[in-house]
Amino acid sequence: MNYQVHETAIVDEGAQIGADTRIWHWVHVSGGARIGEKCSFGQNVFVGNRVVIGDNVKVQNNVSVYDDVTLEDDVFCGPSMVFTNVYNPRSAVPRKDEYRPTLVKQGATLGANCTIVCGVTVGHHAFIGAGAVINRDVPDYALMVGVPAKQIGWMSEHGERLDLPLEGEGQTTCPHTGDIYRLSHGMVSKEG
Repeated sequence: MNYQVHETAIVDEGAQIGADTRIWHWVHVSGGARIGEKCSFGQNVFVGNRVVIGDNVKVQNNVSVYDDVTLEDDVFCGPSMVFTNVYNPRSAVPRKDEYRPTLVKQGATLGANCTIVCGVTVGHHAFIGAGAVINRDVPDYALMVGVPAKQIGWMSEHGERLDLPLEGEGQTTCPHTGDIYRLSHGMVSKEG
């Protein structure tokens, strides 16, 4: 075993876990989960069977990553944020065959207590503010806040707000790294 598991954690047989991953207090990893290298799972995290998690993903305390959620490399899941997998749940109506897949792309940040409603894609390096409710796809580098969430800006890969308009054309640099970002046709990309 080339990963670390706290004695209170449960890792079901069959789970695939990459090197240097740390699984802390009272975590439960289901047997079908596939987890990459150098990940960290905080206290009281649950990882379902049909979950794929890339490398260097940080899942903070009290997060449940349910079936049909995919987290690409370098995703950050803040404390107590929520994923769903059924769009219209009812206790009396079985809907396990209606799960909607959720994809969180590389480098995205999901702030504390935010909710990601199933069936959406969160773009590369998008930044979801604390408490926001995401119920539609999020563009790469978008800064989203509110209930339901709306886009209020753009973020760099370093996590700094970019001086770009929401629409139109523009170019700016990350105030921390100096990397150049370009807005064109409603999409932001990093130059180079």
